[in-house]
Amino acid sequence: MSRQTISGKPNRHTPTSSATSTQDLAGLFECPVCFDYVLPPILQCQSGHLVCSSCRPKLSCCPTCRGPLGNIRNLAMEKVASTVMFPCKYASAGCPVTLLHTEKPDHEEICDFRPYSCPCPGSSCKWQGSLDAVMPHLTHAHKSITTLQGEDIVFLATDINLPGAVDWVMMQSCFGHNFMLVLEKQEKYDGHQQFFAIVQLIGTRKQAENFAYRLELNGHRRRLTWEATPRSIHEGVASAISSSDCLVFDTNIARLFADNGNLGINVTISTC
Repeated sequence: MSRQTISGKPNRHTPTSSATSTQDLAGLFECPVCFDYVLPPILQCQSGHLVCSSCRPKLSCCPTCRGPLGNIRNLAMEKVASTVMFPCKYASAGCPVTLLHTEKPDHEEICDFRPYSCPCPGSSCKWQGSLDAVMPHLTHAHKSITTLQGEDIVFLATDINLPGAVDWVMMQSCFGHNFMLVLEKQEKYDGHQQFFAIVQLIGTRKQAENFAYRLELNGHRRRLTWEATPRSIHEGVASAISSSDCLVFDTNIARLFADNGNLGINVTISTC
């Protein structure tokens, strides 16, 4: 009876005999080089051995039999693959989900067990690790970042008239969580510069949904306010900045609110 589970969809979270059978089937698709899964389109060597699409371009012969790889499509294995529930690539980190191969890429992009990257803006730091290791990393590798306590603080960005692209970063600790405040200045076109301010939570997307933040610039009879849900550091801030889903203002606006080249941004974190 267990063989009949090939065409079924076992529960994704509760281990059953069907799930075990499916896991055994998933093992048949293991790449002999990287041990990831060989997923459609599936190509085989002349002897029927499989290798994944990522490893195949790097090989001059079949890693199993040393024969020529060729371009033979294995349609039968592709049909079987379309019914198998494959583990998430982050299963070893604790993810319990199994998915059809067509669902794997989208899930793995947002999987909470995916390693976290350093949330500091810019690409100079290549660190990755677990969520629990993010704050220790920031404390030891980015000691210049100031942390302020409280749900209502002032983020002071100094020397905003510096030329070129510049980042200002500060940490805010409240409600038992840590938030990273980022102000980024980018060169756009013909010397035109724009500022982007955003808050991200050192936490998961689900945790971020429990909070809201408000950024506020105050000047003489002027006020500019932005309110939103903080981004999780799993998402990062690049996509939000590219789509202007944050507080956006140009250099002229910045000068209206700045004092001797220093810009104060009131930051308020609240629970939902």
